[in-house]
Amino acid sequence: MPGTTSPFRWEIGLALIVMGEAVRLAGVAAAGTVTRRRSRGVQRLVTYGIFAWARNPLYIGNFLIWMGFVTISGVLWFLPIAVLLFALEYELIVRYEEGVLESIFGREYLDYKQETPRWIPRPPRGEQPAGEYHWGEAFKSEISTFLQYAVLLLAFWIKSKMTCQATGEVTSCWAWGSGSISRTF
Repeated sequence: MPGTTSPFRWEIGLALIVMGEAVRLAGVAAAGTVTRRRSRGVQRLVTYGIFAWARNPLYIGNFLIWMGFVTISGVLWFLPIAVLLFALEYELIVRYEEGVLESIFGREYLDYKQETPRWIPRPPRGEQPAGEYHWGEAFKSEISTFLQYAVLLLAFWIKSKMTCQATGEVTSCWAWGSGSISRTF
């Protein structure tokens, strides 16, 4: 059962993708690109910035991005399945990573873990330490991710045009950029 999209779904989906990527960039800028690899070579525990709000900001960003692409696809019945798949995959990843961080940082990580939520961000309590941000490095590390977004968005846009032409349904056809509905291309 193919999904149909609309300008509204594109707007919501793009907003989720942009928010998710902003959260990811803030996390990579604070923690460095080592966060993009499964490694025991972690040299510092990052507890400032976005990491003071939640322990897994990159994964929270990924979740928002997933939801954005599912929304754009128009296959809304897949949303609960995507949530379930995400929860299963990232629960396993986070359990492993928390074990690594506990073995490396001990009490410091356990205190951070007790104070900072895993998934649902909340404002940090008390005064927070300042930290370094490497925005250029973060953007550079995300270049391949940005290209993947572009390819997926292009694919969804082409799909929406092909579905419209094939079905001839006026309600599923819309002209990109103008917001108007049209039978012709």
